[in-house]
This record gives sequence, structure tokens and C-alpha cells, in this order.
Amino acid sequence: MRNDERYEIQRAFDLFPHVAGSSWAVIWFRMKRIKKPTREEYREKTLEYFKKIEPIFDSFPREKEFDEINRYIENRKNEEFRKIKSGENDEVEVRYDRYVDYG
Repeated sequence: MRNDERYEIQRAFDLFPHVAGSSWAVIWFRMKRIKKPTREEYREKTLEYFKKIEPIFDSFPREKEFDEINRYIENRKNEEFRKIKSGENDEVEVRYDRYVDYG
């Protein structure tokens, strides 16, 4: 698969974890008045909200011409889940730091 064929999906996965995950997690912690969650709690809540958009990852048909992009999406999704859990997603970590520093 050429880079231009997966470019838009790559950009979406660059944004989804911190936009659809961290942003909602921050709101949840604010509404619960939890000002200093642990990193692990924050990562788990981020992952919980990120997973809520998971149905979109399965939205392309299961047809031959979509096989490569569907495989790419599945691999990238799993990689992003792993990075959030392990603390390797820099944007999520920056958002955690900002939240606990400025609430």
C-alpha cells in the first residue's frame, strides 16, 4: 500500500488518542473533581474513551480492495492502544502533565 493511500488514516490516528481520548478523560476527571489522577488512571480513562470510537475502525467493507487498509487500521489501532497504556504516546502524556499542573 502506498503512503498516499493511508495518509488520511495516519493523520486520524495521530489525533484520535488525544482528541477523542484525552480530551474526554480530562472532562471526566474535572467533573469528578479528581485533580491529581495517577498516570495509570489517566491512561486507562484515555483508553476507555478512545475505544468508544472503535466502531469507526471497522467501517470499511470486508472486501478484497479494502484488505490492506483494514489490516493497516487494525495494526495502527492496536499500536495506539499499546502506546497509550505504556506511556509512549507523547501527546497523551503532555495532556496529563498539563491537567495535573493546571487542572
